[in-house]
Amino acid sequence: MSDEAAYSVLLPVYEGPLDLLLDLIERAELDITRVSLAQVTDQYLEYLRLIPAHDLADLASFLVIAARLLQIKSEALLPRPPTREPGEEDPGDALARQLIAYKKYKQVAVLLADRESAGLRTYLRRAAPPAAETKLDPTGLSLNALQRAMIELLAEAARGPQLNEVVAPSVVRIRDKIRMLLGALRQDGRTSFRRMLSEAHSRLEIVISFLAVLELVKRQQVVVQQAELFGDIEVLPGAAWRPDQEPEFELDFELEE
Repeated sequence: MSDEAAYSVLLPVYEGPLDLLLDLIERAELDITRVSLAQVTDQYLEYLRLIPAHDLADLASFLVIAARLLQIKSEALLPRPPTREPGEEDPGDALARQLIAYKKYKQVAVLLADRESAGLRTYLRRAAPPAAETKLDPTGLSLNALQRAMIELLAEAARGPQLNEVVAPSVVRIRDKIRMLLGALRQDGRTSFRRMLSEAHSRLEIVISFLAVLELVKRQQVVVQQAELFGDIEVLPGAAWRPDQEPEFELDFELEE
């Protein structure tokens, strides 16, 4: 057994991505803010890299939070905050509020578990039962009319949506973005990050495109350069570039929308 595999056996098991994120922040003795979320992003990704995928009950939810953390951290590194549309919510503040709510529910769950273990399973109703409001006056309705209404409702429910009205969700993988980037370099000898984003349709797809560039930079297969502040990022072949290479290498993690 390798040292990494042996270490992964000792990793704690979490109930979900918010449980992992809360533990990382509490161990670092930080308040739950967008800044603290950016600070623990690397530890969160390191946990996902070390833990076997089959040990996570819901891998998709862990990866969704990982993408949100990467967006928060990338925005924190910018010299000025990004411009948002009117009414658009800050992703860091939204995740911080979600984590604060999760912490409160977890504290209540621990309190209820302690009461149950102590045998305190009786809870008094402190408020009067709510008065049920009459929603429908059945006066004048016959049994046959009610039967016909029920048959019509069941028939309507059985129809379901038409196939031409169902929109299949788009699927975007980091390998696909790497393959697209390599194809652009083989064809033109260079490309740009703005060119990659011209085909993006969601924020998560932008994050995945950014991760694809970082993965190839780490492997020295591409280099990036930026002529001016906030200018376009050019992507050029690196020291390890091979025109015939294919993205079949192992990735530290996979993300898909």
